[in-house]
Amino acid sequence: MSLTEINFDGIVGPSHNYAGLSLGNIASAAHAGDPSYPRAAALQGVAKMRGNLARLGVQGFFVPLPRPNRALATALALDGSEPAQLRAAPWSASSMWTANAATVSPAPDTADGKCHLTPANLVTMLHRAQEWPDTKRQLEVAFANRDHFTIHDPVPASFGDEGAANHMRLCEEHGAPGVAVFVYGKAGGAFPARQHEQASRLVARAHGLDPARTVFIEQNPAAIAAGAFHNDVVAVANGRVLFTHAEAFADQAAAYEAMRAAFPALEVVEVPASAVSLAEAIRTYLFNAQLLTLPDGTMALIVPEECRESAAVWGWVETMLAGNGPIRQVIPVDVRQSMANGGGPACLRLRVVCAPQTVDPRFLLDEAKADLLERTIAAHWPEQIDPADLGSQVLADSVIAARLALLAALDLAELG
Repeated sequence: MSLTEINFDGIVGPSHNYAGLSLGNIASAAHAGDPSYPRAAALQGVAKMRGNLARLGVQGFFVPLPRPNRALATALALDGSEPAQLRAAPWSASSMWTANAATVSPAPDTADGKCHLTPANLVTMLHRAQEWPDTKRQLEVAFANRDHFTIHDPVPASFGDEGAANHMRLCEEHGAPGVAVFVYGKAGGAFPARQHEQASRLVARAHGLDPARTVFIEQNPAAIAAGAFHNDVVAVANGRVLFTHAEAFADQAAAYEAMRAAFPALEVVEVPASAVSLAEAIRTYLFNAQLLTLPDGTMALIVPEECRESAAVWGWVETMLAGNGPIRQVIPVDVRQSMANGGGPACLRLRVVCAPQTVDPRFLLDEAKADLLERTIAAHWPEQIDPADLGSQVLADSVIAARLALLAALDLAELG
């Protein structure tokens, strides 16, 4: 069976809100308290999926997790006297950012020749730490074929793990053996370093990766302090190409050297700070982009519309496209609702290299299913949520009913 890379996007959940729960996420903090628009957010996400389905011929998705999370609300002893952020945590729709769902090692890279997935424990943030049991349950349904997939438990909670947002893969082609690049942070900075080095090393061992084809690199503390809470805010890789800001890693030259030692064919497309500052790169999420290999072998970069609106970023993009580099197209998409909460095109997807026929087909998109998603979202997702609404039984009933309607439409009632 031929292996290909499938992007699994998270459908934005009906409880999508701006509670500002993510310390170190500049956009999330800046929009805390604003009204959110779950219906628009989810439709923007489906439109992005449609575009990549047309470009690549294959696209996957995951459904929102159950919200509000009654178990977390009970554990927090919520009674109305608690801080607003605690009250908001059980309502979080952050599972939409499936780059944090798991770390994935494709079959060509693992000792047993299976695709391995380890759900991220996300322990650094309360609103995200609640996700992994339901995430694992969904992964076990989507990738139930045990001849091809192994689903692990998360790493121990002592070591923070944020999943594929801190993992990159270099390869000659997606179905060929690759080199895994794990990027971690060190504690002690202005914001939490969410990815622990030992979490990355544990995942690599559990997945049976070849140490000679596995690289561990420290993220630049200055980038974390500037709001790059995950590596994918400042760097993304695809095939032979690493697209990165010049200040992404603690020791940029040593990082390139380590990657080239394991993968000599590495092509680096580096954006200098003199062209795009770290702050502007983070504000526009230039690097939180999907770097795709198109059917003709060329690469396209799917970026937020905010990149086109930045003179510095778009000026660099136009200069880059005028050259003869490996990235031949830059395609802006509207994911403004996600961006306002701190997640761009890359946050919204988990990359899984596998044969499409080994995946539960209920999680694979086609045009008819995209139509179905849009109709269901339009009919059931709340148009607007104000932070003061969180905790309301009326809103809870609406959000629960919306998700159940989606599961029924997709024949995924077992995830209810």
